[in-house]
Parts: sequence; C-alpha cells; structure tokens
Amino acid sequence: MQKLDGQLITVLGGGGFVGRYAVQRLLARGARVRIAQRNPRAATFLKPLGGLGQTQFVAADVRDAASVARAVAGSDAVINLVGAFGDMQAVQADGAGNVAAAAAAAGVGTLVHVSAIGADCDSLSAYGRSKGDGEAAVRAAFPGAAILRPSIVFGREDQFINRFAAMMRMSPVIPVIAPATKFQPVYVGDVADAVVAALAPAAAGQLYELGGPEVLTMAALLRWIANATGRSPLFVDVPDFVASGLASGLGWAPGAPITKDQWLMLQQDNVAAADTAGLAQLGIVPTSLAAVADGWLVQYRRFGRFAQHA
Repeated sequence: MQKLDGQLITVLGGGGFVGRYAVQRLLARGARVRIAQRNPRAATFLKPLGGLGQTQFVAADVRDAASVARAVAGSDAVINLVGAFGDMQAVQADGAGNVAAAAAAAGVGTLVHVSAIGADCDSLSAYGRSKGDGEAAVRAAFPGAAILRPSIVFGREDQFINRFAAMMRMSPVIPVIAPATKFQPVYVGDVADAVVAALAPAAAGQLYELGGPEVLTMAALLRWIANATGRSPLFVDVPDFVASGLASGLGWAPGAPITKDQWLMLQQDNVAAADTAGLAQLGIVPTSLAAVADGWLVQYRRFGRFAQHA
C-alpha cells in the first residue's frame, strides 16, 4: 500500500461519487486531506473516516480562480474530480484550467486530473469538447499532470446503473436508445485506486483510460441489470432516427430524459483504447459488475433480499 503519511492532498469534488472513495483511500494511507467544493458541508460525512485533524473542508468553485488558489495553497498534491452536465465549458474546461494554473502557481508537486473517455476538443458533443478542452488547459498549465479517463463508472451511489434499475422497477416497457453502443463499465473503487496510484512519480505526464473487465452494448447492459434485479421488462429498440428526433430533454419513459448532447455522446463507443495505458499499468485488477453490484441492486428486486434470484 502506497504510504502518504503527512502529505497534504487537496481533492476538489471530494464529496462526490468518486471523491468519497478516493478520500477514504487517501486517509487510510495517512494523508492529510483537504476537501474542496462549492458546498463543503455536504462532504462532512467523510470526517469520521479520518483521525483527529486529518480532514479539512474548504469552500471552492473551480469557476472562481481565486477560490481555487486558496484551496490548493500549501498542498503537496492536488486531485481534480469536478465534473458537470450543466455549465460544462465553465466547469470542465475553464475550471480544469483554473485548477492546473493554481496548482502550478502554488508549486504543487503532483496533479491528478480526472477526465472521461471520449474527451476530444473536436467532439460533436459539448460534453466531449469540454472534457477535451479541459485536458488541453491542464496540459498547458501543468504538463506533468496525470490524466485519467474512466468509462461509465458504477457503484452503490452511481447515476447510471441505478437509474436504469429504477426505470425497470417503475415500467414494464423499457426503450433502448443506441442499443449497439459499447461501454466498458468501471467500478468506482477501482477508479479511486487509480486516482491514488496516479500520485506516484511514474504517472506524471501520463494518460490512462480506465475500463472494467467487460465490454457490453447498451442492450446487453440493460438486460444484465434486468436479470440482476429479477425484472422482465419488454425492451424496445428505438430506431436512431426516432431517438435523434426525440432527444429534446423531454424523454419518453418515466425518469429517462435524454438531451441532444447525450444523444450525440451515445454515437460513439465508450471503451478504453487498446493502445493506451489503463488500470493494469497502475497495478489494479478490474472489478466486474457481477462481483459487487448484487450488494446494492437488491433494493430493486420485487421482494428485496427475500426475492428468489438466479
């Protein structure tokens, strides 16, 4: 286990989905962790995970360069986990640049920036462009940053697997948008381990694409979720021309809105590139959906833990 005894590591977005797992691992390795986010009180649930004085909470908004500079001051390392589906350019592009510039100005030794597979300055989707622009801004301000690009991240608090499981609980018919699009779901615990591993000097300046052990199409993933929750909905593939026309943010199934930008994102596979370093190069064995999902998907079964499950 990598020891980080006494190091001050600032985690922007530390109270978020990936952040809570990364913070837990940093604390276990002896680091002093400064959790910086717009509403630091929302992250105080992490305080009991550390020892007395091991965790600090500060207010910072990546869109506000001055607040970021205050947050990273005196840090040995900085981790940027902030992402958004709204105000994407300001948060994921300009904000990422603010973090990298502040870290460089403060003399921080290590920066880990979490992006996403599909990051591309020329992407058709605003999300992909903002992620690509963010990576470019990070490289310009802090060339030695380690950049991590995960595929779809799953875990107990995710908004992907849980979202579809909830849909199947509510509706007997599930529309399948972009059924052939491929994903490589990666476990949040593995992403958190990758974040910590990327603090090592060997990761400086490197790019890693993080994917789990399985590549699944959208259709196959939805059927896997149905089987795991004991549901048997009718899956209806939505033709591309219909889905594109309906991608207005209004949606066509309970709890399943889709925007035009999300539709554009679904036009490309979300799979780690074979010629790019990944979890293996960071010393991490990927965790499968089947190995951990049963622990929380049980809540979506008709009779919970008392349901018969294949």
